[in-house]
Parts: sequence; structure tokens; C-alpha cells
Amino acid sequence: MPKAAKQKRAGPGSGPYDRKASKGAGSASSNTNIFRFDKDFGQHILKNPGISDAIVDKAFLKPTDVVVEVGPGTGNITVRALEKAKKVIAIELDPRMGAEVTKRVQGTPLAKKLDVILGDVIKMPEMPPCDALISNTPYQISSPLIFKMLAMPNPPRVAVLMFQREFAKRLVARPGDALYSRLSVNVNFWATCKHIMKVGKQNFKPPPKVESDVVRIEPLLGSARPNVAFEEFDGLLRIAFNRKNKTLRAGFSVKEVLALCERNYKVYCSLHNIPIDESLADATATAADDDDMDVDMDDNAADKDDDDDHEEVAADNGMDEDEDDEDMPTFFKELKDADAAKEAAKTPSRNPKSKVALVVKTKVAKVLAGTALGEKRARQCDQNDFLKLLLAFHEEGIHFS
Repeated sequence: MPKAAKQKRAGPGSGPYDRKASKGAGSASSNTNIFRFDKDFGQHILKNPGISDAIVDKAFLKPTDVVVEVGPGTGNITVRALEKAKKVIAIELDPRMGAEVTKRVQGTPLAKKLDVILGDVIKMPEMPPCDALISNTPYQISSPLIFKMLAMPNPPRVAVLMFQREFAKRLVARPGDALYSRLSVNVNFWATCKHIMKVGKQNFKPPPKVESDVVRIEPLLGSARPNVAFEEFDGLLRIAFNRKNKTLRAGFSVKEVLALCERNYKVYCSLHNIPIDESLADATATAADDDDMDVDMDDNAADKDDDDDHEEVAADNGMDEDEDDEDMPTFFKELKDADAAKEAAKTPSRNPKSKVALVVKTKVAKVLAGTALGEKRARQCDQNDFLKLLLAFHEEGIHFS
């Protein structure tokens, strides 16, 4: 009698190099997956060699260039960059991928030109100096990677990066576009950005849920680089685009923004030996400031994209109070007069403000009125508008870094 076939002991099946279980006999998936891709790391490997070639070609690499690649994966783009550049520094978060790209060039002349760094590029104190940056960028680090590159003292000559399509459209958006944002202003202020090509989801393994685009970014270098502190310009944009469909006056009326401006103004005055009065303002001035704040907050809540005629409509539909008073009984007139008297007697503010806070509020209002940008929305402003606004704030001693 033949021996019964022994059943293989089932393993835990949780190792990173374990093959996925086949769905049927002869399934190709069980023979092609080297290890499981971690979508939390944004591991969608570019499998189309034509797109890998195009990304490297659009970087216009020179034989003397040092290239930084973020997220090399299995090395499809890395190998092509190694063939054209002097050196490639691959920054990889997943040790498995780092071993895979190293093994791919092991024993070849290209191995001497490859340097693999294991770690998170965003958490690094600074990105390695390079001439070019290329990446099939994990979607979750798209924005931090852009800002980290732009903030470098000596940014690369060119960056060819692949992003989610909507993010790529934000990079090339112009004032008035629906996707125009702080990112759009920063990128086009510190660099020139150009759309290269669209990449369908079928070109990746495993396929992502969204389409992708490739963009080419050329940071401004040398004398062409704006002589403006990145932290200052970006700090202003953060406030302006916090609610990009609101007017700038409404955005700068928020109490948290005014508190930030006050703190920075105090620092500015202390550094320049400018005396300031931090004593509490009197009740009348504080109450008047609270009234102004209430009006600003009401405007902030009611201000919408294209609804600028609410007051005119309300005036047309309103009743004439003098006509109502003629028919009003004497008893109700007395009650109304009493209510008016109570309203006239302002209650002292529960949050008394310092005199310097009122000074800062006045300075902010002066800047917005002087630049004629107070009633303009952030999504309608271009780079010159923001520079004009930043200069006016600096002249008043208000900073944003």
C-alpha cells in the first residue's frame, strides 16, 4: 500500500518575503511576487521601462552629476540614472527595498556609483547636496518633499518628480484656478514648474487608486533666487491661504492671527530697542476693539466666493423704522428706548487687551488698506501681490517667521 502524502505544516505566512497565496492552480501571481508591497509606504513600483527612461531623460543628466533618488523601490529608475550620472544616492525607508536595489547592481561597474541611505528623507536634518533630484514620490510625502527641497541653501539644478495627478495640477496652477494654493505660489516663486506627462495607474505594481503625473521643477539659483527669507514668505502665505476664498481682511481678523502678529511685533521691538506699552487698554478702547472684532468675525462667517451684494439686498427688503415708530404705542416706545439705553452702555470686556495689541491691530488694518489688498481673496493674488503685502508688513515691524 502506498504511503499517504504528508501534509506540509502551515507557516505563519506573515514574513515580508512570503509569496501571496495563489488563487488557483498555475496562478502567475504566486511566481512573480518577490515580497509584499507596503502601501503605507506608498510602494507602487513603476513597471513601465519607457516611463522610467523618460523621467531620467527629462532630467538632462550630465556625466558629472550627483543624483538623489527618493524611494528607489526595486531600482527601475535607479539603474537608468546610474548609466548617465557620476553617482546616485538612493534614500529608502524600507530595508527590503534597499537590499533589492543594491543586489540589482551587485557585481557590475554601476555598484561603485550607488550609495543607499536607509531612512526617512523628511526626518533627515538636511537632504544630501546634489545636482538633480528624481523620484517616484510616495504620495504621503509629496508636499513635505517639495518644501524641503525648496528650503535647501543650495537646491538641485533640476527635479523630475512623479506625483498624484491632483497634486501635480496644484503645482502648475495659476491665480484664479480652483486648485491655486499656497503650494502653487511657493513653487512658482522659488522655481519654474512644468508638466511633463501623464502616467496611468496600470503602469504600477500594485496599481494605485489614482492617476499620476510627472513634473519638472527647476529651482531658481544664484542671483535669480529671490532675496526673501523662505520662512517669512511661507508664513504670510499660511495665513492668507488658511481660507483662500475669504478676503485677506477677514483672514487677518482672526484672533489667533492677531495674537501671532502681536508676539512677533514684541520680538521685533525688543531686538531694535523700541519701547512698547504693554499695560492694559481702558475699557472704552477695548470695547470698541471687541465691536470691530465682532464685525470682522461676522464678515468672515458670511463672506462667500461671489456673494458681495448681501447688504444691498437687505437694504432693499428692509422696513423704514421711522414709519413703524409712528404707529407704535407709547408703552412699547418706552421699552424700546430703555433697550436702546442699555445697548448704549457698553459692558467692559471680559478679556482686556493690552495697548500693544490695539497698536498691532491698527497696523494690520493700515497695511491692508494701504496695499488695497484687504478686500481681495488669496486665490486671486499673484506673487507680486504677496510680496507687496509682505513688504508693507515689514515696514510696520510685523513678521511671520
